[in-house]
Amino acid sequence: MMAAAHLLEEIENHRNTMVALAMQTSFSDQKVVEISVQLDQLLNQLEQLK
Repeated sequence: MMAAAHLLEEIENHRNTMVALAMQTSFSDQKVVEISVQLDQLLNQLEQLK
């Protein structure tokens, strides 16, 4: 399992990527949805560390 600091960095990277891509396409774009799912998984991992 990733350390909390690394998880936070990954979460921020995924969030920024997702928003930037959504602005170019749409929030329902398949790639945006995939990144969103990955972001959810990272957030769940972070929650489990608490």
